Amino acid sequence: MTLDAKRVINGNYGQLFDEDGNWLSNVTSVEANIEIGMEEIKLAGTRWLGNKTTTLKGSGSINGYLVTSEWIEKMAQVTDDVSSPYVTELVVKLDDPESFGAYRVRLKNVTFDRIPVINFEVGSIVEQEYTFVFSGYEILESIRATA
Repeated sequence: MTLDAKRVINGNYGQLFDEDGNWLSNVTSVEANIEIGMEEIKLAGTRWLGNKTTTLKGSGSINGYLVTSEWIEKMAQVTDDVSSPYVTELVVKLDDPESFGAYRVRLKNVTFDRIPVINFEVGSIVEQEYTFVFSGYEILESIRATA
């Protein structure tokens, strides 16, 4: 099958939703990856090394415009020495109307690993980066090519 260029997904249609289903419209990019940890296994009778998957680590980042300080305040609860870190779930959606459908993923047990307290530059729009770790994800909608 030849690639139909109009089916390539456009990031302009990406959206991020918080655990309550609120669209975080100030978000300009989201990335989430899973690092697969492996141990090398020596195999008898061959020069090849085998690999055994032993760990999984999810991490990612969210970039966007600073509109409110709500997330920063939620993340900061860990700094009072008595509260647990802020843990949440996020749903990321790509839904380009020209694609074969929507792709939606839920990230579970999201914990932010850095608190961006304040940053700005005179003459520039204020943007923030939120980095996080997560454990578990679920594909809520997948994309399949149709004829």
